[in-house]
Amino acid sequence: MTTRPDPAPTLDRAMPQTNPPLRRYVIEALRGLAHPSPPPAAPPAGAPKRWRHKVAYVLVFAITAILVPTTTFHLIEQYGANRGLAQLLAVGTAGPLVMIVRRPLQAWWIIFPFDLVCALNLAGTADHTLWPWPPPIIIGYLFLMLALALREPRRTLVTVWLLTGVVGFVLSQTAAPAPDGRGDNGGDVLLFVLSGVALFIGATIRERRDAQRRLAEQETISEAERARRTLLEERTRIARELHDVVAHHMSVITVQADSAPYRIDGLPDTAREEFAAIASSARESLTEMRRLLAVLRSEGAEGERAPQPGLDRIQQLVEATVRAGVPVVLSLQTGLTRLAELDAVPQSVDLSAYRIVQEALANVVRHAPGASTCVSVTADDTHLTVLVVNSAATEPLSALESTGTGHGLVGMRERVRLTGGSLDTGPLPDGGFRVAARMPLAAGAPAVAAAAPAASAPPAVSAPPSTKDPQ
Repeated sequence: MTTRPDPAPTLDRAMPQTNPPLRRYVIEALRGLAHPSPPPAAPPAGAPKRWRHKVAYVLVFAITAILVPTTTFHLIEQYGANRGLAQLLAVGTAGPLVMIVRRPLQAWWIIFPFDLVCALNLAGTADHTLWPWPPPIIIGYLFLMLALALREPRRTLVTVWLLTGVVGFVLSQTAAPAPDGRGDNGGDVLLFVLSGVALFIGATIRERRDAQRRLAEQETISEAERARRTLLEERTRIARELHDVVAHHMSVITVQADSAPYRIDGLPDTAREEFAAIASSARESLTEMRRLLAVLRSEGAEGERAPQPGLDRIQQLVEATVRAGVPVVLSLQTGLTRLAELDAVPQSVDLSAYRIVQEALANVVRHAPGASTCVSVTADDTHLTVLVVNSAATEPLSALESTGTGHGLVGMRERVRLTGGSLDTGPLPDGGFRVAARMPLAAGAPAVAAAAPAASAPPAVSAPPSTKDPQ
């Protein structure tokens, strides 16, 4: 038994069933007329632009209050319409304008049918001068089109505009003018042109407003990303610096574990194996730290070979700032640098104290040139306190340094947070700025002797108030 092959597929089966672009555009446009854009949310209480919404409502009510009686009077006097019919048409064509602030497309669905009814009722009247759209209706329709352009998408605007032109053209071609020939049938062209101009103006205003909003949002996002990037960079920098601190201790552990069997006589084999395991774990930890550091270090950057600075170099930092033209007084407790060398001050606290003073003095040079500054580093049994206070600037600010980014304080906060301390910063009443950091010392650290000035600068002079230090 032979089977017959299936017939060749027809053209309809072979070709994909897709809507033409024009048809799809029309469907989307009609769907836009049926589904208007949602009304804008009311601005929150106290919003800086809330008064603009109130003014918009006042203007809309004023326009409606003017157009309703004007349309009634015009239809009666110029077109000879019945008073009751004129009042009904005026309310139907101008009354819904009160909705255009929040629901302009719904207002169009009411106004446009009433405009059509008005044109049909005025067809063939003897005294009309402009048809099919009387002048008051044209004015109200222009306000409606402007409100639509500020709210609805472009496809909906084009659809409304084309429907207005098509209906006006059909009316002008099918309905007869005045019997005496005094009727001017140019109202359809006039409304079509003017409504297009209103849509163009409204769309331009809307696009400009949207561009400003997107620009403001982008600036906010950029600032947030900039702050986040700065925070990550500062954390990476702190991690690289702490690598040296931790690596030093790990190296000491490795050396002690390797040399223990040779320094201590009579160690059992189990103890020797334990020391060997400790040394092996320490070396592995150092290797992993170096790999992590290679990831944190930016491309092309080389590792720092100089030891990390600490309290012993604060005096050099102050002297360099004095040479830059900023009078600085340093108060450093006697014995602090010696205790730092003896590891009485944790190395993370030692390094953080130096970096905080360094950043604070750099901010004084940038944002408060010539301001008298006091740097104080003190310690007690439990905490190390770093205080940097500057007065108002005595010299004009540079144009490049008149504003700050706020990133200088990011590093200070991260360093103090690393040590488990606290940071207090803020402007002073006289126009200066204050930075105070309090970081815990190792448990059982001895107290330090009374403070004594280690370096000084010329006495501060009074300065006129200036803007607060943005840092």
